[in-house]
Amino acid sequence: MWIRSTMAYRASFAMTTFGNFTATFFDFVAITLMFSRVDALGGWSLPEVAFLYGLSAVSFGLADLVIGSMDRLGRRLRDGTLDTLLVRPAPVLAQVAADRFALRRLGRVTQGSLVLGWSLSRLEVHWTAEKLLLMPVAVLSGFGIFCAVFVAGAAFQFVAQDASEVQNAFTYGGTTLLQYPPTVFGRELVRGVTFVLPLAFVNWLPASYVLGRAYPLRLPVWVAWTPPLVAVGCCALAGLAWRAGLRSYRSTGS
Repeated sequence: MWIRSTMAYRASFAMTTFGNFTATFFDFVAITLMFSRVDALGGWSLPEVAFLYGLSAVSFGLADLVIGSMDRLGRRLRDGTLDTLLVRPAPVLAQVAADRFALRRLGRVTQGSLVLGWSLSRLEVHWTAEKLLLMPVAVLSGFGIFCAVFVAGAAFQFVAQDASEVQNAFTYGGTTLLQYPPTVFGRELVRGVTFVLPLAFVNWLPASYVLGRAYPLRLPVWVAWTPPLVAVGCCALAGLAWRAGLRSYRSTGS
């Protein structure tokens, strides 16, 4: 329904999609401006950082497109309109994710794909069958991990009533963090996003394997192939949190 509504005004859709593309492109412009003053950032060159940026942007962009409307849940909790979703013969999670579905978010996916393509054209990587296979695996796994973060953040809103900005700190803030190499951050932060909130499995670990770089925590090489398992585990935990939050919902009483 929302897609049909959006495409009824094609010029507006084209302009908003371009605006989304441009807004996200400025993130990469900021990175290129840094490299106008330095040759490397944390020991990583511009094409290597662009590789990190592209992997993170595409994975997050897909998750934001599919399930990014979860941050609207807090508003429904406050005004009681979540009740209308509970009486419909469809999963509440799917309804919340589809609420005001914004096709314009394709602009972020397109922009991230272009940066990723540019980085691959500049990198001197010895491509093997394993590295080629890891690329789509990393993107799909990153998509799953970000979806889990979106759902877990939405589940937290059942407790906080309106915590969209807290959720954004881990979703939009997480993808911004991953745009930079792990070597520019403190070891404790790297441990946190590896073992606590495993965002490092979105791009840091797969990219380190593809580029032949040692990960700061000196993890074994095979860890680069664990993002699918991490994504499945994160989605399972997020699903449990969502069901627990939904069971605790008591409406507004009005």
